[in-house]
Amino acid sequence: MARHVALVADRIAWEERQLIQQADEFGLSIDWVNDESLCLGHPGAPSLRGYEAVLVRSRSYTRGGLVASLAEAAGARVLNTARAIHACENKAELRILLRAAGVPVPDFRLVLSRKDFEQALTEIELPVVLKPVFGGMGKRVTLIRHSDTAQSVYDYVEDLGHAFEQACLVEPYLGGGTSVRCLVVGHELVGAAEFASGGTDWRNNAALGNDSRALAHDPEVVKIVEAVTAELGPGIYGVDLFRTDDGFLVNEVNHAPGFRAVATTTGADVPSAVGRYVQELLS
Repeated sequence: MARHVALVADRIAWEERQLIQQADEFGLSIDWVNDESLCLGHPGAPSLRGYEAVLVRSRSYTRGGLVASLAEAAGARVLNTARAIHACENKAELRILLRAAGVPVPDFRLVLSRKDFEQALTEIELPVVLKPVFGGMGKRVTLIRHSDTAQSVYDYVEDLGHAFEQACLVEPYLGGGTSVRCLVVGHELVGAAEFASGGTDWRNNAALGNDSRALAHDPEVVKIVEAVTAELGPGIYGVDLFRTDDGFLVNEVNHAPGFRAVATTTGADVPSAVGRYVQELLS
C-alpha cells in the first residue's frame, strides 16, 4: 500500500511534477496541497489528515516556516523541519547559525536603516552587494561599485513599504564570476554544478538561466555540506557556495531548492534521491 505524502507548495513547477510522477517507484503517493488552502491551527490539522509526511516546497519566504511550524505542532512529519526552514528563510539567522558552527560564510552587516547602511560602507570596502534578508532567486540583489551611487540605491530600499522588505545585508562583492549550487538529500551531496553569470548580468543564479557545468565532488565541498546538515539536520537543500582564494563560503541554503538546472547539468536523478529519502524515513 502506498504511503501518502502531501507536497505543500504555491504552484506546481517542473520539480514538483517530477517528484509526483516518480513517487510510485518508491511506494509513495504524493498529492499537491496548495499552501493557501491549509487553514492550519487546529490541533488535528484536518487539511493534512491522512498524510504520513508533509514535504514543504513553498517558495514564499513567509509561508514555508509558518506551514512547517503549525504542521509539526499538529503532529505531522515535516520535511524539512520547521527549524531548518525558518533558518533558511532568514539569511541573517542562517549565517549566524553556520558561523557559530564553524561553517565559513561571507562577512556581512545587517542593515535596517540608512545609518546602518552608511556604517556598513565604512566597514566593508567597495564594491559591495546589498541583498534582502528575506528573498531568493537573485531578486533585489544589487551590486554597488561606487560610493556616489550608494545613497541613491538605498533610496529604493527606503521606499519599500514594509520593514520586512527593508531588512538587508551588506557583504563584500566576491567577484570571480562563478558560484556553486549543491543539491543535498538527507546527508548526501547528490549533485553539484558551477554557475557563471551570463551576458551583462553579474549575478550567478540558476533561476536566471546562467551558464553551468558539472562539478566533481570536491572533498572541501563535501565537508562543508556535511557541516551544514550537521547544523540544520538532514533534509532537502540547495546549498549555494562562493569560491574564493581561501576556499568555499556558504552564501545561502535554500529549503525548497529548484533542481532542474543541476539535474540537467550533472545527470543527477534528484527526484529518485528524494523518493528514496522519504521512503526510508517512513519505513
